[in-house]
Amino acid sequence: MQIPSFPECNHPLVQTLHHHSDRELLTLFQRHPESGKYFTAIFCRYSPIVYSLIQHSVRSPAQANYLFAVTWRHLYYELGGLDLNGKLVQSPTFSLQSWLIQITALCINRVALPAVEEINYSLPAASPPFWCFVEQALDRLTPRQRFIILMAQTFHWSEPRISAYLQAEGEVISSQEVQQELADSYQQLELALPEDICAIYLNRSMPDPLSNNRDELESIFRLDPIEPVFESH
Repeated sequence: MQIPSFPECNHPLVQTLHHHSDRELLTLFQRHPESGKYFTAIFCRYSPIVYSLIQHSVRSPAQANYLFAVTWRHLYYELGGLDLNGKLVQSPTFSLQSWLIQITALCINRVALPAVEEINYSLPAASPPFWCFVEQALDRLTPRQRFIILMAQTFHWSEPRISAYLQAEGEVISSQEVQQELADSYQQLELALPEDICAIYLNRSMPDPLSNNRDELESIFRLDPIEPVFESH
């Protein structure tokens, strides 16, 4: 299996961060949660190492890509909660590379991989950093907006089926209204994304009016199910 390359690593917003140390990128990532470029820069720096470890632990490229994405989603939350003033990080022997290797090994050992035929994930269509920020943006939508998007994209429900389900739950909404709310929900989803993530992954300028083209956002739902990997202790 060949280690994949990622176009976002050549984006100017990411390349301008190459001179930063690991500790500086970590600090910027935690201090500026409204920006996605710092995590993306960490991903670009260490994705070859993480993928190399994973590809030797599974037999299928599809499983390797899936585990790679799930591992980086876990790393996103672990990095966000890492105590930069704690004994671990302040230790003279601390190395972000070694820490990432340890967390990757943990994911390799603990993540239950689906069968190859059950994996619908496309790594080129949904790079792990983009997935992380889309998932975060989904959490900022209303429950109904989130439900409609996930049912339409992850489970491929039609508007009439979504409408029928919601009506059975006591909500009055027609299939035409579902279609309109789905379009509105996509707009709200894009608004909830960091501006630099829209620039890096959706080719938007900063700032830029919303596009009517939903293909890039829809591709992220090829990775399913959307659920936590495991809880850290």
